[in-house]
Amino acid sequence: MLEIKSAALSARILPEAGGGLAGFDWHGRGESIPLMRRDEPSSNSPGQPIDPNRLACYPLVPWSNRIDECGFEVDGRWIALTPNREGERWPIHGSGWQRAWQVQLHTASEVLLSLCESSATAYSYLATLHYALHDDALQVDLTVTNKGLATMPFGLGLHPFFPRHGDVRLLAPAPQVWVNDGQSPLPVDCIAVPTSWDFRNERVLPGEGLDHAFPNWTGDAAIHWPALGLGMRINANVDTFVLYTPAGDDFFCFEPVDHLINAVHLPGGAVANGMTMLPPQATLKRRFVFSVLDMLQA
Repeated sequence: MLEIKSAALSARILPEAGGGLAGFDWHGRGESIPLMRRDEPSSNSPGQPIDPNRLACYPLVPWSNRIDECGFEVDGRWIALTPNREGERWPIHGSGWQRAWQVQLHTASEVLLSLCESSATAYSYLATLHYALHDDALQVDLTVTNKGLATMPFGLGLHPFFPRHGDVRLLAPAPQVWVNDGQSPLPVDCIAVPTSWDFRNERVLPGEGLDHAFPNWTGDAAIHWPALGLGMRINANVDTFVLYTPAGDDFFCFEPVDHLINAVHLPGGAVANGMTMLPPQATLKRRFVFSVLDMLQA
């Protein structure tokens, strides 16, 4: 485990567990408050691989969420993908979250990781993941370069898990949402955002379970924990977020991504739904910034 610190923040990184974060904490009042869900060692069986879905956050590369039909067509070629998570019938979240990343740099306040993935039939890529702590913010830069021989659709994102800390409130301006049919997480229809899910004004997260993608997001969001007098501003150069709120659980996921769930199979295809067609050796870069807001000092 690698640790980085700034004046009021700390983060722990697990390169071997998808390059994910094991924790991201704020220490501004002399105590440690988790800004993302902490990985508790007791949740992992001794000798067993760490489950990235127990972590605070992990990268999504070379695509996010689920892809139907276990593959898709590009320029007349079928790109076959294999389901990669127990209990899931679809491939999910690409491959980066399930790989061991290599450490390229580790200083007191930053970590740079890299991952080289090779496939004869699907995605071959080089990804880098750069974590840097500033005084009041965590900056995450995720890049991917197509190392294959053919142009392919790529997409990037992050999968953070945020603690609820009571009645959490969310501000995330987006006018639409792609909803599923309640039987599958795959989207079936794009509708105007319902009032109870309209985060163009700050509102309490709904108690119901949601798992939907919100397109045409501004790229700016804010989380507010009134019980702690604490907030977080999120800024990303992407225009979609996935909101996952498991009913009755003590966390939620606000996932900034650059494409829709199952983008390759939605009307219009991959590019129309946010993915980027990368020729061989071309690179895609995304930046995500999580800034702490001390509401008691505002």
